[in-house]
Amino acid sequence: MEAKLEALKARLAEIDDLESAAKLLQWDQETYMPPGGAPARGRQIATLRRLAHEKSTDAALGKLLDDLQPYGEDLPYGSDDASLIRVARRDYERAVKVPASFIAQLYDHLSASYQVWTEARPADDFSRVRPWLEKTLDLSRQLANFFPGYEHIADPLIDLSDYGMKASTVRAVFSELREHLVPLVRAITARPVVDDACLHQAFPEAQQLAFGTGVVECLGYDFERGRQDKTHHPFTISFSIGDVRITTRVKEDDLGEALFSTMHEAGHAMYEQGVDASFEAMPLACGTSSSVHESQSRLWENIIGRSLGFWRFYYPRLQAVFPSQLGDVPLEMFHRAINKVERSLIRTDADEVTYNLHVLLRFDLELALLEGKLAVRDLPDAWRERFEADLGIVPSDDRDGVMQDVHWYGGTVGGAFQGYTLGNILSAAFYEAALRAHPGIPAEIEEGRFDTLHGWLRDNVYRHGCKYTTSELTQRVTGAPLNVEPYMRYLRTKYRELYGLDAL
Repeated sequence: MEAKLEALKARLAEIDDLESAAKLLQWDQETYMPPGGAPARGRQIATLRRLAHEKSTDAALGKLLDDLQPYGEDLPYGSDDASLIRVARRDYERAVKVPASFIAQLYDHLSASYQVWTEARPADDFSRVRPWLEKTLDLSRQLANFFPGYEHIADPLIDLSDYGMKASTVRAVFSELREHLVPLVRAITARPVVDDACLHQAFPEAQQLAFGTGVVECLGYDFERGRQDKTHHPFTISFSIGDVRITTRVKEDDLGEALFSTMHEAGHAMYEQGVDASFEAMPLACGTSSSVHESQSRLWENIIGRSLGFWRFYYPRLQAVFPSQLGDVPLEMFHRAINKVERSLIRTDADEVTYNLHVLLRFDLELALLEGKLAVRDLPDAWRERFEADLGIVPSDDRDGVMQDVHWYGGTVGGAFQGYTLGNILSAAFYEAALRAHPGIPAEIEEGRFDTLHGWLRDNVYRHGCKYTTSELTQRVTGAPLNVEPYMRYLRTKYRELYGLDAL
């Protein structure tokens, strides 16, 4: 069994090498690649993905997994070897259902579609990207149909990023969350509007980037195993446990854009950097799911990064960087500004309270697209109608409407957006669990110390990689299944105080 386990690991490492090379080409495309490289880049990524997929579906790999299955079942469920065999088996059974030719076609198309989006969005030209999105929708349906027997066509796509989740499960959670969120949004937006003018002054890019990198390094992001670059839409990408990169974008008239984007992506990256080093190049060396991954980015960005305790330590340092802009702005005013709640157009700029309404809107629209109830040509109008119904405002263009997110233009339709809100819900549950274990964490944060929190997350979440499913990890870490109560408790407590609300 030991020899067969080593043979399995050697095969899995080859697959990981090919996939990491493809991701490196993707990172380059989204950061430094000249536009002229786009046609060749799509072909190059498609070739590497096809080769990786062929190795992922090799019958010899399946034979190794068959031979090792009894050995894995005799081990404790959470042991490294049992988990590797279990997760590798799951990946193999998924991969063999999808032809390698389809994988090549999909990634070639998505690479080209992304490039079109980078040009069409600034030009506010949905007509240019529409045929690409129609093809993406068709390919997304084809991908789902390689996994017959689903309840909803979105189920296989959701399962690929949030294993074990179904559209019906997500809809039930989202419905409960909406019942809690709507009255909270109404109560807050009925109060006087918070003045956030202090955030919209001239803040030079270099100083913003330097401050942000200093913050995330203090949080625990290891720049010896990572770096930060600029891109159209911020993301984190991992090539190995020793090379996890983040990206951001900067607006010189919006202090929060780069700062909170950097903290958000560092939350993702610290998760990947914290995976057990022995998992290197194995299927275990990644986050549990998109929702657990998002829980970490939102925990650091919002629960920590927008807390008053955090800024009691960092605000004097920020004022020292921008004395003319913030020198006369009191801490309490700044804290209220970075937590301002308002109905806004851009998901990535949205506050904690309204953010999830953006996600619910996208989730429902992509289900309608997949079901065939909504055509791509009608998507901009459907977007505006739903936006007005949910948020009371209407985008004046498609650039800040249906084209604002990269997901449908650089990825499949279905399977991505639900992770953002599920991650928000989990972030509060994980933080509550950390505070139960270490009640002194808030006091340490006020002193600019994050080792206890980072260490607890590393030991309880990060190091496991994807050994456990979302539901298994949530139960293990919090002692309860996923539910909205910790998250709503966090929002109500914070925003009652900020906005002087009566009990909700």
